[in-house]
Amino acid sequence: MRAGAGAAMSEGAGDDWVPDARDGLTRAERVILWQLDLLQKERGGRGVSTVQLYGRVVEHVSLSVGQFQRILQRLTGKGLR
Repeated sequence: MRAGAGAAMSEGAGDDWVPDARDGLTRAERVILWQLDLLQKERGGRGVSTVQLYGRVVEHVSLSVGQFQRILQRLTGKGLR
């Protein structure tokens, strides 16, 4: 992990659901994308299982499985009507 990267992702839970003015992502969405990128790099570009990603994400953000799945669906556009 880069110096300061973990510190930036460990702020209070109250800010997890407020969209950032820069790009509209919430902290929880940003952590999911950050951890997905790290895992893909670790796996040489291969796919990442949802369970593995969830395990990494909850180390930084308090999310239920349902919350995680809804965010992931919104980010990927899958499962939405």
